[in-house]
Formats: sequence, C-alpha cells, structure tokens
Amino acid sequence: MLSPRLPTDDDRWGYEFKWDGVRAVTYVWDGRTRALSRNDRDITGSYPELAELSKLAGRLAVLDGEIVALRDGRPDFGLLQSRMHVLRPTEHLLQTVPVKYYVFDVMHLDDRSLLDLTYTERRATLKNLALSGRSIQTPPWFRDNGQDVLAASVRQGLEGVIAKRLQSRYQPGRRTDDWLKLKNVRHQEVVVGGWRPGKGRRTDMIGSLLVGIPGERGLEYAGNVGTGFTHTMLRDLAATLEPLERQTSPFATDVPRSHARDAHWVRPELVGEVAYTERTADGMLRHPSWRGLRSDKSPEDVHAEP
Repeated sequence: MLSPRLPTDDDRWGYEFKWDGVRAVTYVWDGRTRALSRNDRDITGSYPELAELSKLAGRLAVLDGEIVALRDGRPDFGLLQSRMHVLRPTEHLLQTVPVKYYVFDVMHLDDRSLLDLTYTERRATLKNLALSGRSIQTPPWFRDNGQDVLAASVRQGLEGVIAKRLQSRYQPGRRTDDWLKLKNVRHQEVVVGGWRPGKGRRTDMIGSLLVGIPGERGLEYAGNVGTGFTHTMLRDLAATLEPLERQTSPFATDVPRSHARDAHWVRPELVGEVAYTERTADGMLRHPSWRGLRSDKSPEDVHAEP
C-alpha cells in the first residue's frame, strides 16, 4: 500500500529498499525454475538468468522478488524494457542487458508453507538459504531507523523503500497496511486509450499517448504523454497498438478537443507507467514522462496513487 509517510511506531517495522523492476514469484523444484509475473504470466523464458536458482537442487521453494536491470549499479527500468517483452533473448541481449533477481521473501520451503511465519522469521529462513551469485541476490533489510533507510535510498538514487511490520504474515494477492510503499519519485500506472500522430522528427510515428486511470466512472482521462520515448519504444508501440484500433474513445470522461481532434483510439488493454510532477484538481497528470509498458500488469490492476 502506498503511503505518504513513514510509520510512527518505527521499532515495530523492518525496511527494505524498493527496487525498480518487475515483481516475480519463482517456483524451484528438482533443480528446475519457473517464474510468474504479478498477473500470473509465465516469464521464465524471458529471464534465463533465474536458472541460477537451481543451486537449491533437491529443495522445493517458492520465492518472491524483483527482477532488475542495472546501469551504473542502480536499477534502470528503461533498460529493463528491452528484456521485458522478449520471450527468448539472444546471447547478445543477455550479455548487454543482464538482469538480477533480488529475492526478498520466501513463502514455501520443502514440505512446509511459511505464510503464517512473521516477516522476521521468513527473513531469517531466507538468509539461511544463502542465495547469492552472479544473477541472484538477497538484498539487506533493516530493523527500525526508517528515516535513515529512506535517506540512504535518496542518496543512492533508488525509487524508495518498503516498510514491513515485523510481525506481519505473507498474504498472497492482498494489499494491506502491514506493508507500506514510500516513493522518492512519483510514478503512476496508466491505461493506454489512444495515440496522436507525431510532427517534425516524429512525422509518420506516434507523437504522444492518450492515457487514463480507472475510476468510478470507468477509464478517466489523465493526460497526453509525449516525452520519455526512444525510437525503439515508439516503433514497438506502433506495432502493438495497431491491432487494438477502434472507432470511438474508450474514455468515460471528456478528452480536450485539442487532444481528441487527431486521435487514434485503441481498446484499453495496455498498461504503462509514467513519472510526473503532480496531479491537477481535475485529475490530469502534470509533466508526465513515459517509463515503459508494464506487461506484468492488467488494466484491472491500475488504480490512482495517492
């Protein structure tokens, strides 16, 4: 659950850095590995690095973690984009954009479910597994001192921190106030509802995306995103959006005439993420910048962040 501030009862919480990547639950058995995204899509083939978990040979384990691509030692979501949609990455891609799997929780081990253990107990179990290698890491966690952890995340250019209540159980698929997410940068997941043609250097290409956020009235228009794209992103987006074309706007709220006049509408099936400065009183995202598609999310997963 997203929170604007740290817990006040600091001594009852543990803190982890928030890694800017793709959440993945991995299943390990008989030396084999299977990875599922948050929307239960099998992403094993996209990340062969996860085969390093075979070091748990002879053990059955279910792990939770984040797949990240690093640039200068920091997670880079834009860099990860070049891996997210590739089912069978080439050796060149594996060498130029390697990923790491940061394992931060364990839900099952051998013949025992760990869901009812506390956070501290699960973390101790995870530490004993000694998951450390070229592509697999167990990142640190910190008991209390949330202000210091948050400040360190800012200094290191990280996305933020996750606060977890020390006595919390693992609750699959549920958002609870036992786990709090604090971000240093404002991000919002959005649903793509259309696009506008480009001009100048973007002639014959997508110029911007029309995006929305599901609300009480349906898909509510949230703005026009025209920055943050690479040429490759625009090319891939054009190919992905072409079969989703439709004649009418998918938005339940009004789209400004200046945006709707030359719009190409699409079925609202693609989820992306933007960075932005603030939201206006009428729900528009100010200065939104595209970060990339979120193939691990469906439109039903998108909600307005506080």
